[in-house]
Amino acid sequence: MSLIVPPRYRARLLPETTEVAIKTIKTAFQKELSAALNLRRVTAPLFVLSGTGLNDDLSGTEHAVSFEIADMDNRRAEVVHSLAKWKRVKLGAYGIEPHFGLYTDMNAIRTFEELDNLHSLYVDQWDWEQTITEDDRNLAYLKSTVEKIYDAVRRVEALIYEQYPHITPTLPEHIQFIHSEELLQRYPGMTPKERETAITRELGAVFIIGIGGKLSDGHPHDLRAPDYDDWTTPNDDGYQGLNGDIMLWNPVLECAFELSSMGIRVSPEALRLQLRLQMAEERERFKFHSMLLRNELPLSIGGGIGQSRLCMFLLKKAHIGEVQASIWPEEQIKACADAGIFLI
Repeated sequence: MSLIVPPRYRARLLPETTEVAIKTIKTAFQKELSAALNLRRVTAPLFVLSGTGLNDDLSGTEHAVSFEIADMDNRRAEVVHSLAKWKRVKLGAYGIEPHFGLYTDMNAIRTFEELDNLHSLYVDQWDWEQTITEDDRNLAYLKSTVEKIYDAVRRVEALIYEQYPHITPTLPEHIQFIHSEELLQRYPGMTPKERETAITRELGAVFIIGIGGKLSDGHPHDLRAPDYDDWTTPNDDGYQGLNGDIMLWNPVLECAFELSSMGIRVSPEALRLQLRLQMAEERERFKFHSMLLRNELPLSIGGGIGQSRLCMFLLKKAHIGEVQASIWPEEQIKACADAGIFLI
């Protein structure tokens, strides 16, 4: 557990006012997001059947919370990590046309998370997915989508400032872009997290492209599962990867703050390559993967945007427990209380 207690931290809103502000943010942002990306809201599962390949494997090492279903001959189900692959199946099932898509409220339990200011056992995010065409599978479309999401965030930031004038906007007018290989060359003596901190402090808002594939030092910037984001296809900048993370500079904690992981999804060709690179070819037998390899699923772009993360950032909170209900170690609750941080 690593806890950051900002010096002289004072909550900007009382707990009861915070609850009102959370509702304002969530209502406004999903409206902005759906309008910007032509998305309709759908209902999502809390759990899926094991062995289908539908659950998000994140970096490929995390284990999902699972249970047996008594009335289905004790078949196992598992709580979702995210809905990256489930959404793509739904795009096809609903026949959603290119440049339209869907979004949903995703709720997950991640028992392996380190509990600190930014990480919780409970994960809530807007999971979204949009159908695209073969011609859209490029860096320009990825960047355009990132900019639309970022502009939606800034509009909600302005709304919060209008209602709570003491919460000053901090986001720059535009988000910048950099590939993870460029970031490595710019800060060769740093770890990936240190590089994220350096570039986000400098730019305020940045999208780091190409997460999952090995860089020139032989290591990926961060781990990604092989079967949803495309991190191997060559892009227009001469690097590899059509995915990335939206990073914001958090002025309260003075750290890089990941708001969203997103990207253009794997084509059948990219899926085969990435499964081979991660020695996970056995996944080809799963229902999701076999459908994709048979070209039965639409091409798409998608991602997840943290709901509590967004609320925490816009309301200038020091701990994610100020905007969501979860479980925290007693020593962390006490340390927060001593700093004037009230955890819901």
